[in-house]
Amino acid sequence: MKKLAPYLAAAGILIFIAVFAEFLTPYDPYVQDLEGALTPPNSTNLLGTDRYGRDVLSRVIVGSQTTLCASLLLLATISIVGSLIGVICGYKGGKLDTFLMRLSDVFLAFPQMVFAIAAAGALGGGLLNAAAALAIIGWPKYARISRGLVLSIRSIPYLDAAKMAGSSSTKILFIHVLPNIAGPVLVTAALDIGTIIMELAGLSFLGLGAMPPTAEWGAMMNNGRSMLQTAPWVILAPGTAIFITVATFNLLGDKLRDFMSEQR
Repeated sequence: MKKLAPYLAAAGILIFIAVFAEFLTPYDPYVQDLEGALTPPNSTNLLGTDRYGRDVLSRVIVGSQTTLCASLLLLATISIVGSLIGVICGYKGGKLDTFLMRLSDVFLAFPQMVFAIAAAGALGGGLLNAAAALAIIGWPKYARISRGLVLSIRSIPYLDAAKMAGSSSTKILFIHVLPNIAGPVLVTAALDIGTIIMELAGLSFLGLGAMPPTAEWGAMMNNGRSMLQTAPWVILAPGTAIFITVATFNLLGDKLRDFMSEQR
């Protein structure tokens, strides 16, 4: 657990910044000052200003709330929904299992980001629609994982004992089955955080996610890409924030996987 603590602390700091972003910004991230546009980093504006004179540091901090919180909520949604579908399919079987697993095969057959771009474009763009597009393509993996785990424990004697004791299917699923598959699903979710952050930021970078003037890391990179040579801080600041956040959660996922393996 001691090996896991530094990574949990780093992830906790990032989540803290995202939750309390509005109280941590030195300036209003949406106030424009055209006279101070594209000011290089200095003692007043530590990361400079963008083309509208908005403080880049303030926008990066507020952007963490948009990007990180949206990614975590999206991950929670697809992992819970996908896992419940997989558990029900694995435990009940039958036609419902066949239909939902074939449906998941259809989604898994498409490259995830390509499908998300097509879905977000069809839905009309916007952060909510981008998240919906990623949710549509994201749940089958968790359904497959949880279904496989349920199939591996379905014939264990203590489940038969629970049935003979008169426990309902719902009670068996939530008390006996879900706790036994929670570990692998949690590790998978931890490893997926970085991927979802990248995908959500990628859709915003392509103009299919957060819309101006919303401060979101991918959208900020999109707005600054034409100024990479003249004002590189505008695109490097959100890009560095994405790199640090994704690296932190990827390392956390790796360490959590190692920790869970040691506990077996």
